[in-house]
Amino acid sequence: MPEPTKKEENEVLAPAPAPPPEEPNKEKEAGTAPAKEPSKEKEAGPAPAKEPSKEKEAGPAPAKEPSKEKEAGPAPAKEPNKEKEAGTSPGKDEEDASPPGALPPGLGSRALERKDSEWSIGEPPAGEEQDKQNANSQLSTLFVEKPQGGAVKVGENITFIAKVKAEDLLRKPTVKWFKGKWMDLASKAGKHLQLKETFERHSRVYTFEMQIIKAKENYAGNYRCEVTYKDKFDSCSFDLEVHESTGTTPNIDIRSAFKRSGEGQDDAGELDFSGLLKRREVKPQEEQPEVDVWELLKNAKPSEYEKIAFQYGITDLRGMLRRLKRMRRVEKKSAAFARILDPAYQVDKGGRVRFVVELADPKLEVKWYKNGQEIRPSTKYIFEHKGCERIMFINNCVLTDDSEYYVTAGDEKCSTELFVREPPVMVTKQLEDTKAYCGERVELECEVSEDDANVKWFKNGEEIVPGPKSRYHIRVEGKKHILVIDGATKADTAEYSVMTTGGQSSAKLSVDLKPLKILTPLTDQTVNLGKEICLKCEVSENITGKWTKNGLPVQETDHLKIVHKGRIHKLVIANALVEDEGDYVFTPDAYSVTLPAKVHVIDPPKINLDGLGADNTVTVIAGNKLRLEIPISGEPPPKAIWSRADKAIMEGSGRIRAENYPDSTTLVIDIAEKDDSGVYHINLKNEAGEAHASINIKVVDIPDPPVAPNVTDVGDDWCIMTWEPPLYDGGSPILGYFIERKKKQSSRWMRLNFDLCKETTFEPKKMIEGVAYEVRIFAVNAVGISKPSMPSKPFVPLAVTSPPTLLTVDSVTDTTVTMKWRPPDQIGAAGLDGYVLEYCFEGTDDWIVANTELIEKTKFTITGLPTDSRIFVRVKAVNAAGASEPKYYSQPILVKEIIEPPKIRIPRHLKQTYIRRVGEAINLVIPFQGKPRPELIWTKDGAPIDKNQINIRNSETDTIIFIRKAERSHSGKYDLQVKVEKFVETASIDIRVIDRPGPPQLVKIDDVWGENVALSWTPPRDNGNTAITGYTIQKADKKSMEWFTVIEHYHRTNATITELVIGNEYYFRVFAENMCGLSEDATMTKESAVIAKDGKIYKNPVYEDFDFSEAPMFTQPLVNTYAVAGYNATLNCSVRGNPKPKITWMKNKVAIIDDPRYRMFSNQGVCTLEIRKPSPYDGGTYCCKAVNDLGTVEIECKLEVKVIYQGVNSPGQPVFLEGQQQVLQL
Repeated sequence: MPEPTKKEENEVLAPAPAPPPEEPNKEKEAGTAPAKEPSKEKEAGPAPAKEPSKEKEAGPAPAKEPSKEKEAGPAPAKEPNKEKEAGTSPGKDEEDASPPGALPPGLGSRALERKDSEWSIGEPPAGEEQDKQNANSQLSTLFVEKPQGGAVKVGENITFIAKVKAEDLLRKPTVKWFKGKWMDLASKAGKHLQLKETFERHSRVYTFEMQIIKAKENYAGNYRCEVTYKDKFDSCSFDLEVHESTGTTPNIDIRSAFKRSGEGQDDAGELDFSGLLKRREVKPQEEQPEVDVWELLKNAKPSEYEKIAFQYGITDLRGMLRRLKRMRRVEKKSAAFARILDPAYQVDKGGRVRFVVELADPKLEVKWYKNGQEIRPSTKYIFEHKGCERIMFINNCVLTDDSEYYVTAGDEKCSTELFVREPPVMVTKQLEDTKAYCGERVELECEVSEDDANVKWFKNGEEIVPGPKSRYHIRVEGKKHILVIDGATKADTAEYSVMTTGGQSSAKLSVDLKPLKILTPLTDQTVNLGKEICLKCEVSENITGKWTKNGLPVQETDHLKIVHKGRIHKLVIANALVEDEGDYVFTPDAYSVTLPAKVHVIDPPKINLDGLGADNTVTVIAGNKLRLEIPISGEPPPKAIWSRADKAIMEGSGRIRAENYPDSTTLVIDIAEKDDSGVYHINLKNEAGEAHASINIKVVDIPDPPVAPNVTDVGDDWCIMTWEPPLYDGGSPILGYFIERKKKQSSRWMRLNFDLCKETTFEPKKMIEGVAYEVRIFAVNAVGISKPSMPSKPFVPLAVTSPPTLLTVDSVTDTTVTMKWRPPDQIGAAGLDGYVLEYCFEGTDDWIVANTELIEKTKFTITGLPTDSRIFVRVKAVNAAGASEPKYYSQPILVKEIIEPPKIRIPRHLKQTYIRRVGEAINLVIPFQGKPRPELIWTKDGAPIDKNQINIRNSETDTIIFIRKAERSHSGKYDLQVKVEKFVETASIDIRVIDRPGPPQLVKIDDVWGENVALSWTPPRDNGNTAITGYTIQKADKKSMEWFTVIEHYHRTNATITELVIGNEYYFRVFAENMCGLSEDATMTKESAVIAKDGKIYKNPVYEDFDFSEAPMFTQPLVNTYAVAGYNATLNCSVRGNPKPKITWMKNKVAIIDDPRYRMFSNQGVCTLEIRKPSPYDGGTYCCKAVNDLGTVEIECKLEVKVIYQGVNSPGQPVFLEGQQQVLQL
């Protein structure tokens, strides 16, 4: 049985206050009880007067649930809106309510689901009713009309109506009807309850009705109607009172009051909870003597309640305990406890229980104990203090928590018992009626609500006890329980049932005799004479049977055998005779089934080919007529069909036709052709069978002309020709060939042989060198001579050249030998196509061709030779006529390189300082000598050269140093070291890269007199890496500030400027100059020179100039960036400084200069680097460097380029899909 959701409070079996009223009709959140239950159950004695939502002496419950309940204790004195007792008044609200005695929220929800109790009649207290109405009026956002409470007599009908306005609703709202807290009445609709809903389109109002038909007393209680639409919610509670028509309540016997109603009773399966239980029949019980059970229960211990209840057939222990608590004695009030523990608590396994005591003095120390051992706080045991209340929670209750608990306060203690209940095992999947046949394996399967539950099986009411020799086996697979019956018989036909602690199920098994099935019937047979007859059938069962022939029983003899093996029956006749023909029938015993078959004995046809020879071949010359007659036999006379290549030859008047007679068949070919050759088939067929034969007809003719011959070799007056035999030899072997030739310009053919040439090669002779010839072939067989072949390709008889001359050794290394020679003295008419160089090792005669293709030059290097080996070398000249006689080198050659010391040949212009301007290219070629190939080492100022800035290219004879754009940092002394084994040669080159000089450091006015001004300055700090050749002085009038040159190419650092205009005020500036030109900037005088008039001199006030100079500083840094391959990317930063800094961009510490893939911008201090269509190799660390006279600053960022392939964005190296080609450009 499923447990109710949203359960927090524990179940108790003693009276206790109910939860305080809060918001009405609102269910509790996860882990908490409902906030408010406005009406209570009405009980006698000290219990509250009215409690409609609780259950009045509930119906039967599972036997194990209240097995450990104890006698209830006194109810607490104070608790608002809960049970009222005589002489007590409600106290303050509790924040966390104690479990109600009669039916706590958690227990009540399960009781509703299990239909354990009946409904009770009652009204809520006046205060609660008022609160409920106020709360409902505040929350009524959907109801137009709410259902109102009412009263009805037993057996009458009553209808409750709720209306919902649908103007603002897009779809129908959800309406649910409840009784009490949890029971959804939608599952109870039926005989006594009907739910209806209608919709009025004009007024747009939904009307929901609940009609109770033939009301009973237990239908009374509190009801609730809830309506929800998306996030809106509204509810309304109302009461139903059911009055008895007689006005009196009959006395209730305890054993009849607390027994479950059976399925056969009138009230079973109605609005009480018994309808949720497993349907089971009511078994009649034996008469027992009248016993006062109440007296037994009052005098018994709580641990004996379960035993007494089972003994007297009481199943609703919860209702029994509620009745017992009304009969309890009033105990003496405790001095330490204002409210003690309830006598007993009950909780489901895995649930949570709450123990509450209230102290008279909050200063008293409280200790909790379980079976005499003190309980310490933990995640399982949680203690809370609320005013005078002391609360203990037990989480996740297990069976070991089922024990006695008590709490001490001072010298007093109070105790209780906790009962942990395992839910009853229910049958969730019922047994199903099954039909089977004898001998089959039968499985009866059901499912229960718990894994590995205890389940008992019964056959016709008797328990099944499986054993090792029993045919009954029980298999358990989790929640599945399966009864297996091996080899079922008719005796197994019975009613089988399964029983658990909370339910049962039954089904009928019917075992019948299997119907006989004919798996393999008898088949009619036609048997050749002398062959075996085998009649075979197979039935579904292993039974005997009888054979008959033409209605008479068949007796087994040496000639006829009857075989029975399992389900297979055979009748076998070894040698078929004519008298064995007839109608055979097999009849199985005990079944009215017959299996007939007919047997027909025949003689198959035969073909006589004795006159055709061993290979059945008939030869005919093309153009002649063929008439081939073949004798045949068979009974009945067979039908003959001639065919060729799966195509039948019809009878008639065609060129190829067939003629059939009773004892023979004839094939006629009027005029034989080459295409008539092939295999002809004869098929004979009658009832006895078929006969097949094949005859090979061979039509012979002259052969086809051969294919044009091929001239493979040519000499000065001869050639060698070859050819292939003709594709068709005429059906007769080729005897030989005739050969003819002619000059290309002539039309007269001349036969070269008068005796047949048996081979497919021939050597014509006595031809004129340089004249073109053609040849052709005739094939000859026993029939005649074929037509001539097509002429061969024209060929010219030619002679080979004379051998090459002057074969010598050019050079030798450890693995190579280079040879050179002179052309042949006599080449001839065929010319010279090339040379073939061959070598062999000393002591062998195996010549190895050194070149794979013809050598056009007269020099070649043999590679891959072992060091210290000796080889012989020869060379041949090749033309169209073939290879000439070889030219040998006279002696063996030792494969070992001769060491040549290195020598560097520095060009004359590099023996002095090599000067280049900044930005110019440097390309220096330094020749050297040495064998074997020398090892080269370049250094700059004693340190290795940075190959990222300077490119070095080496060959066998020279080395090149290349700088694409020279910078001043490339200046220095470059050292070259050439090393051949232990020999070393060195050389040095001085390179100077010069640039424009910087401006002079300081220009000042030394003196002013008349029209003259004396200036002096200091040389520039940066001379551009070369000597200063002069200075240029300019002047500017302060009014216009236009500059005019007054002196150029001035070598001193002081000068006098004359012829100035009187009354004007002048500034001066000086440029420095070297061999590259003037400096980019000039240094200006800070003061001005005033050419004063004669008289009083006005002296201007002196103001100090503000120093705007500032070292470079980045105001906006670079940030790490991701870019997509193929789309432009930009890096941005901002910098300030005075004087304006020089910006340099670098990638991986290497400056980016004049690279077309990059564009650099600088505007108002914002520096931008644009990368055009980046690839994955453009990713890396980028740096922006700002430099001025006051300092240097750098900032870096990382760029990662992602590649998109078919929508996949992956950083770094791309992964190419199948079928794509990876093309990466550096």
